[in-house]
Amino acid sequence: MSEAPQNPDPGAPMDWEGAVNARHVLGGLYRMGRQEWLTETGWRQLRAAGISTVIDLRNGPERRRRPTDPPLGEGVADGIDVLHRPVEDPVHEGYEEYLAPALADGAPYPNHPRYYPATLHYFPDRLAAVFRAIATAPGGVVLHCSAGRDRTGLVVTLLLLLADRRDLVIPQYDAGARGINDWHRISPVPHPHERHLVGDALEDFLGGRIEALQGFADSLPDADAVAALLTDIGLDAEDLAAVRRKIETPRA
Repeated sequence: MSEAPQNPDPGAPMDWEGAVNARHVLGGLYRMGRQEWLTETGWRQLRAAGISTVIDLRNGPERRRRPTDPPLGEGVADGIDVLHRPVEDPVHEGYEEYLAPALADGAPYPNHPRYYPATLHYFPDRLAAVFRAIATAPGGVVLHCSAGRDRTGLVVTLLLLLADRRDLVIPQYDAGARGINDWHRISPVPHPHERHLVGDALEDFLGGRIEALQGFADSLPDADAVAALLTDIGLDAEDLAAVRRKIETPRA
C-alpha cells in the first residue's frame, strides 16, 4: 500500500489550491477546512501528495456547495475516497443535552475544546468510525470539518497524543484556530456566528480554548491512556496498529 510522502515539518501549511486552513499533522495525516473550497488543481495536488482518503467530519446538512465555491468538473476527486464520518449525531437521544451548553454560549453547535469529553461520551461509535477509516486508508489521509478547527481538532489531538507528540497538541490547535480566523477576514461568505478578530480579542478567544484543550490533554496522561480510550470505544489491536503506522514519522 502506498503512503503519503512524509512532510518533515508537522504543522506546516499545505499550499493545495483553494484549500483553507490546510496543514500537515504527522506522518500521513493532514487537516483542512471544508473540501468544497478546493479547486480542481487543489484536488490534483492532493493526489500528487499521496492522499488516498478525505474524511469529512461534518453533519449531513453542512455538506453542500455554495455559489462562491470554485466550479468542479466531473470526476475531479477520482482516485480519492471521500468518506462521510460525522462525529456527532443530531438524532441521538442525548443530542439536545449535548448541545445545551453551546446554545447557552450563543452558538448552535459545539465550537470549543471544552466539548471534547462530551463528544466522546455521547458519540463514541462515531469517533470509532473515524479512526477505523484512518486505519484502513491505503495512503495519506486528510481530515476536515467546516473550519478545520474543533471537530478536526478533537481527532487530531487524539492522534497526536497516541503518537506521543504532546508537544504538538497546543501548536496545532493554535495554528488551526488562527488560520480560520485569518479566513474570516477575507471570506466571501460572512460567518453567521464568528468574525475576524485581532489583538486582545483574538488572544481572549484563543485563551479559553487553549486552556480547555490543555485540560483535555492532561486527562490522557500518555499514549497508553489514549490507546485504552480508543479500545473502549471499539477499536481493536489491528486498528490501533494501523492508525499508529499512519502517524509514524521516520527518524532522521
